[in-house]
Amino acid sequence: MEKSNHEPKLYSKMRLWEFPDQYVIEPSDGSSGSRLAISRTDASMNLIDEIPQCSSLRVPKIKKIFGIVGMLKLVAGSYLIVITERECVGSYIGHPIYKVTSLKVLPCDHSLKNSPLEQKKMEAEFYSLLNVAEKTHGLYFSYDVNITMSAQRLYDLGESKMLPLWRQADPRFIWNNYIMEALIDSKLDPFLLPVVQGSFNNFQAAIGKDIIDITLIARRCNRRTGTRLWRRGADSDGYVANFVESEQIMQINGFTASSVQIRGSIPLLWDQIVDLTYKPKFELVRQEEVPRVIERHFTDLRKKYGNVIAIDLVNKHGAEGRLSEKFNGAMQHIASDEVKYLHFDFHHVCGHVHFENLSILYDQIETFITKNRYFLLNEKGEKLEAQLGVVRTNCIDCLDRTNVSQSMVGRKLLEFQLRRLGVFNAEETISTHPNLDENFKVLWANHGDDISTQYSGTPALKGDFVRFGKRTFQGILTDGYNAMMRYYLNNFRDGTKQDAIDLVQGHYIVSVARDSLKASQRAGLQAVASFPLAFGLIITGLFFTLLSLRRVREDPWNLLFSMVWAGISMGIAAFVKANGRVFCNRPRLHQPRR
Repeated sequence: MEKSNHEPKLYSKMRLWEFPDQYVIEPSDGSSGSRLAISRTDASMNLIDEIPQCSSLRVPKIKKIFGIVGMLKLVAGSYLIVITERECVGSYIGHPIYKVTSLKVLPCDHSLKNSPLEQKKMEAEFYSLLNVAEKTHGLYFSYDVNITMSAQRLYDLGESKMLPLWRQADPRFIWNNYIMEALIDSKLDPFLLPVVQGSFNNFQAAIGKDIIDITLIARRCNRRTGTRLWRRGADSDGYVANFVESEQIMQINGFTASSVQIRGSIPLLWDQIVDLTYKPKFELVRQEEVPRVIERHFTDLRKKYGNVIAIDLVNKHGAEGRLSEKFNGAMQHIASDEVKYLHFDFHHVCGHVHFENLSILYDQIETFITKNRYFLLNEKGEKLEAQLGVVRTNCIDCLDRTNVSQSMVGRKLLEFQLRRLGVFNAEETISTHPNLDENFKVLWANHGDDISTQYSGTPALKGDFVRFGKRTFQGILTDGYNAMMRYYLNNFRDGTKQDAIDLVQGHYIVSVARDSLKASQRAGLQAVASFPLAFGLIITGLFFTLLSLRRVREDPWNLLFSMVWAGISMGIAAFVKANGRVFCNRPRLHQPRR
């Protein structure tokens, strides 16, 4: 499990020299490697031995950086993305893990000065999306260990541990996989830093005289990444939205145990396009492809995780029920001893407060969990157990209901492991140790909040149950606020955020000819539609309606005026409702389903 001495070392601290014509990145962590020079005109890269000469006309700005995330080419210029601030948040298998607390985009766009005006406008629009990407939540990295893989997969890597981190990493979980390509092409291994989007939380607690260390990691897949209502379901290759791998690692008395769960959107071809309604309707598309998509999805899961039990937590009735019925029907064609499907109507069984009823769900999956085990190493680093299968959980968003359910499974697995090691007796549970219990709840609540913030823009709903073990009045109020914030973000902010994600992930490749055409085609209602303007007109109409009504006694004609203003307000409101999709903040870089 230790890092090989033959693996190339990544630079952990660097000095950035900003010259008028180039950037120079110099290792400052004691390494003796070459400096990296990057042209600010064409973004060409080469290694140099010395820092260029400074002069009164060539005075560089100097700042400290902690990693290069990648390089992205736009219409006329390229942009270097670097880590300017980091925070150590814990360790993974004995190696420090860092959280990105600040990214900086450095333009290499001097060639833009000679570009046509139209290209300059497009460049400015794309550059604004990079400013959105700078604020990406939940980015983590390590200079020493591959955090894209679970402890079990790392143990099984073998000779691959001698490769540079970016080569041994799982490309599904490298957030900067696309924007690293320019550095990979230039063979800059010591500068190639894989970054994971997700979550990293841990704590220590005492069980008698024993100290237990528990870590919970989330790894977000980059294949169909995006925002809550702009990325739903699966694509034609079987990759699903909001696919996250969660690994719970326990260390005690020299033993290490790891268990992995996964979540991901219902693997059908479906959308839920924002239209100003609180719950936009589900739209199933290209139903003839569903059997192939489902098969691809679960074949991929089988290869990576072994046996699979898919737990579907959505409602049995209504719009969710129709979606679940399609999922259930498609699963019947691939169900086997290796792939199982279980529907559990979370809201019907647990309501909004009786989450203790999740014990009913556990009773139905206990045999699968005990049979498929978990990964376990002894004090000598020898493998005693291997995880043979995975629990896949989904609701509609794969956030709130999913996190409550996964935390229950994680709790049962931890108790299972502690009994196996003799730390717990047969009747002992996490709840019998208040400090361990409290920390474990907070661990999973923070985990759920991190995943939810990245996908929906707000912390998870129902988080009070995960955090405190019961529903609280404050938690219900917080859920109400977060639900309204989701509505606002999903309708009026997430389109731009989706564009930024697609740009950085390489789901949208900038093309001068295509983007010139896009800009010229943006006309008609979509070009002038503005929800704030429409809302302002409605409020103005209502104001004059009330004002006219108050003056009816002075002049009866004011009654007519009030009816006119009310009619205008209602007409604008009806128009906005009928054309809701146009008034929402939609992604500009629209990508059809593949």
